[in-house]
Amino acid sequence: MSLKDRLSEDLKSAMRGAPSDPEQRVRLSTIRLLNAEIKNAEIAKKGELSDDEITEIVQRQIKRRKEAAEQYKKGNRGDLAEKEEKEAAILANYLPEQLSDEEIRRLAEKAVQETGAASVKDMGKVMGKLMPEVRGKADGKRVNEIVSGLLRS
Repeated sequence: MSLKDRLSEDLKSAMRGAPSDPEQRVRLSTIRLLNAEIKNAEIAKKGELSDDEITEIVQRQIKRRKEAAEQYKKGNRGDLAEKEEKEAAILANYLPEQLSDEEIRRLAEKAVQETGAASVKDMGKVMGKLMPEVRGKADGKRVNEIVSGLLRS
């Protein structure tokens, strides 16, 4: 089942449960917003999106929710921060299984060896080699931290 089909099925399921369950209402609105983003991207591309492209949209949406939650926390708006975190958790269900830090470290060490990187100055080479392998499976910020830690030591 493609990611788009899964979203469609989950939307129908959330619509059935939404009238009586507040959590289903949050799920429903989150899926609707994600579908709107996907539709806008398809219009811009003038064609269907692949699962990888949809995954990138999901990742962007999660990042936006997490950033918004941080801002709400700084502004003492815990209620809105909580809502954003719930939406991020719902969206995370549509990402592929995430790599552990050990797996990222192993892939990063391999990329460092293959590129011959010796210092933090070579970070771009390593990230260029590594990111296509971990795209959608790991947060870029985490990957960056692990790679920079390897190159500093």
